[in-house]
Amino acid sequence: MTFETVLSIFLGIGLAASVGFRIFLPLFALSLAAYFGVWQLNENWEWVGSMAALITFGVATIVEIFAYFIPWLDNLLDSFAIPMAALAGTAVMVSTASNLDPVITWTLAIIAGGGTATAIKGASATGRLASTATTGGTANPVIGLVETGTAAVVTTASIFVPILAAFLVLIILIVIYRLYRKFRPRT
Repeated sequence: MTFETVLSIFLGIGLAASVGFRIFLPLFALSLAAYFGVWQLNENWEWVGSMAALITFGVATIVEIFAYFIPWLDNLLDSFAIPMAALAGTAVMVSTASNLDPVITWTLAIIAGGGTATAIKGASATGRLASTATTGGTANPVIGLVETGTAAVVTTASIFVPILAAFLVLIILIVIYRLYRKFRPRT
């Protein structure tokens, strides 16, 4: 396995984690990176770097970011976003993984990409639901801002320093696991 392959895997995992916070922001960043030649995408996914995809993902990113500042709408979006995160996490992993056998690529994409995105989106949706229940939604815009900021940082790290992004994803997953253990119902 070449260093380029390892970096492409780290890029995919980092973007998949970002998808768990905001679905379209990492797709928009990946589209920008492909459009400007920063990252080469797999042959079947080169359309992501097209001008049409760039505009579409850009508009979707803006709409999604602002929608998460509306307390009742953010919870509604989460009900759709969890399955979408799984698909988008899988897609970013498939589109970025290079020099791998298709079986390995799809296995990594489903488990590492889709699994990471779903775990993070599920945790953030649960946190937002708890925020709505305890604060009547008044804290939700703050949570939305933190999630957008985290998605932006991890996405940027994924594109420019994929090794750092993989480390950030590991930290995020550890924090989610610790919060889960702390707040899970005792039986």
